[in-house]
Amino acid sequence: MVTKNTKNVFDIAAFILSQKHPLPTPRLHKLLYYCQAWSLVWDEEPLFEQPIEAWASGPVIKALYDAHKGQFEMDLSDIPKLGNPDTLSDVQKNTVKTVLHYYGNKSAQWLRDLIVMEKPWRDARQGLDDREGGGREMTLASLVEYYEGACNEGVEIEAEHYG
Repeated sequence: MVTKNTKNVFDIAAFILSQKHPLPTPRLHKLLYYCQAWSLVWDEEPLFEQPIEAWASGPVIKALYDAHKGQFEMDLSDIPKLGNPDTLSDVQKNTVKTVLHYYGNKSAQWLRDLIVMEKPWRDARQGLDDREGGGREMTLASLVEYYEGACNEGVEIEAEHYG
């Protein structure tokens, strides 16, 4: 489902960090997860190409994790050669800004608690102990199915995106 408009996760992370920085790395991963999910629904395409894995701590983009391993917090200066926020289209920037408006001030723990209640994470973690590492991918199809359903149920973030 990768399209010509799909960016790499570092471009999206750089844009998030240009808007809101510094950020604890666990929170950045969770915000990227929601950016990907809502882009799939609102814009009908993935925002970034890298897979999202369902770790015990919540969603993790392994490529980003490998780049920041050991860092508790990230700032825009941490990814200057890996990501370019200027490559995002206006539509992509709007999607990310809407997600940041809705989820951006939530703690990593709050975001994790919400995500682990949702079907894409639960499905990917099925059969794993709560503390077991895992690393199973949360598929784009599972994100579309779940979040399209949330839109159909009138989740308020959609109204903010288009309002």
